[in-house]
Amino acid sequence: MTNHVLVLGTHNQKKRLELELLLAPLGLALRTLDEFPDALEVEETGATFSENAALKATEQAQHLGHWVLGEDSGLSVVPLGNAPGVYSARYSEKEGQTATDESNNEKLLAELGDLPLAQRLAFYTCHMAISDPTGKIRISCEEVCYGRIRFSPSGSNGFGYDPLFEIAEYHRTFGEMGSTIKSVISHRSRAMRKIVPDIKVLLTAGEL
Repeated sequence: MTNHVLVLGTHNQKKRLELELLLAPLGLALRTLDEFPDALEVEETGATFSENAALKATEQAQHLGHWVLGEDSGLSVVPLGNAPGVYSARYSEKEGQTATDESNNEKLLAELGDLPLAQRLAFYTCHMAISDPTGKIRISCEEVCYGRIRFSPSGSNGFGYDPLFEIAEYHRTFGEMGSTIKSVISHRSRAMRKIVPDIKVLLTAGEL
C-alpha cells in the first residue's frame, strides 16, 4: 500500500477541486473516486452529517484499501425547521425525477415564499471524517457557516445552494464570491483547517 495517498470520497468535481485546493500544501497524493472504477456507491443512510461522513469514509476505505476522507455537508434553513439538512442534495427528488441544483433551489425558494430577508436565516454544515484502510475513523470534525437565503440566485461560482446563500457581512452569495474568499470563510474550508494539524501528525508518524 502506498503511503501519502488520501482518497477524497466524492465524484463531485467542484467539491473535489475545493478540497484539493485546501489540501495541496500538505504534499499528499490526492485521488478521487473517479480514479477507482470499483469504488462503492455508499448509501447515505445516516440521520446526521457525521454519520454519513463516517459511512463514506469507513466503507470506502475498507473496500479500496486506502485512507479515505469522507465528507457530508448541507444547508439548514432555520424557518424551515433546519430543512433540507442531510437531504440537501436530494431535496427536490421525486418519483422518477432526480434532484438537480436548479430544482433544489427552486423548491427552497418556493418553501420560503415572501418571508423577509432578515428571517431567511440559514447555515451550511460540513462534517469530515478520515478513515484508515481498516475502517477506523482517525480524524473527524464539524464546522458551520452562517448566512441567509436570497430571493433569487446570484452568481455562477460554487455549486448546490451557493447562488442563494448570502454572507451578510459581504453582501454577496457564495455564487458571487471567488474561490479565494470562499476558501477562507466556507464551512468546508473551516473544517479542513481544523483537521489539517491532525493530518500532519499522521504524516509525521509515517502512518498516512
